[in-house]
Amino acid sequence: MKILLRYIGLIAFLLAVQQLSHATDTLVIGVYVNPPFVVKNIDGSYEGLSIELWENIAHAEGIDYRYVNLADQIGILKALEYENIDLTINPMDVNDIRAKKYDVTQPYFISSIGVAVPAIHRHAITVFLSNFFSKAFFQIILLLMFIIFVFGFFLWLAERQANRYQFRPGIKGIFDGLWWSAVTMTTVGYGDKAPKTLVGRTIAVIWMFTAVIIVSSFTASIASTLTLSSLRTEIRDAEDLRLIKNIATVGSSTGEDFLLEENIAISNLYSTPILALRALAKKENDVLLYDRTVLQYYINRLALTEKVRLLPLALKEHYQSFMLPKDHSFYDQINVGLIREIEKESWHELQRKYNVISGT
Repeated sequence: MKILLRYIGLIAFLLAVQQLSHATDTLVIGVYVNPPFVVKNIDGSYEGLSIELWENIAHAEGIDYRYVNLADQIGILKALEYENIDLTINPMDVNDIRAKKYDVTQPYFISSIGVAVPAIHRHAITVFLSNFFSKAFFQIILLLMFIIFVFGFFLWLAERQANRYQFRPGIKGIFDGLWWSAVTMTTVGYGDKAPKTLVGRTIAVIWMFTAVIIVSSFTASIASTLTLSSLRTEIRDAEDLRLIKNIATVGSSTGEDFLLEENIAISNLYSTPILALRALAKKENDVLLYDRTVLQYYINRLALTEKVRLLPLALKEHYQSFMLPKDHSFYDQINVGLIREIEKESWHELQRKYNVISGT
């Protein structure tokens, strides 16, 4: 019995020593480059909104730490899951799955999905004329002329024997059929040419009802072709995005999640927001969806203000926090320190320093 008690006492002592050593260990802070929150300098040091916020917390709480650079957000989450790091200070989007899997601190930043489009610096008349003489517009007109020709030709075939006065033989008669087909489609109804045979009148009835559908469809197609470029600057919600042909975003981002949830087709996925913005500036895409704060930062940093425009639209607001492995011993200390820090006026000054405001 005494031996058993000694073993129990030894185990308890070792556990206490382990807990004490863990409490005094240097925290491993996992980060990945994500301006303006985490920026890696040439000398290997870090700066940014999240970096300065964390270093203020660590200084106030007397916490020792060291940074470990990881590739991306996926690498961060895996490192947290396997407890290879003690904390990530990158702004991590909060959802129910992550709240169950990790220790999530008080949100310190509110962001949203931004919508960026290529900048248009042309006059409205210039835009209209360029679209009017565009390839897509002429394709619509050619298709319409082809359909008019088909019905006019078949009516001429039916009428050229019994109605030779109105639908003359030869090439002139074919033009008579085209004239009748065009007049009928536009519902002008001059009455100078009309079918007399049963076959001709049957073709005429079919063409009348078909023309009603065609005119409605072609009017919508022409209007869409002439105004598509202006639609990009009038996006108000997800429904307007469905009118856009080429939509791009960054892989494994809130932008991609949003488009998938809304069942909106993604034309191009990019590995980084820099690549996505450069492609947008070259007009390779019509719209780019990504974190609004990061988009604004890179548009300014890459001097793209003349080529890319960030619309005054915020989709799907999301809260962002620090994250730790589940049941981490430093969670309460870090969370309380974070709350204290973001309640200070210096936190607002820090946001102004990096030209970002939480909630925009």
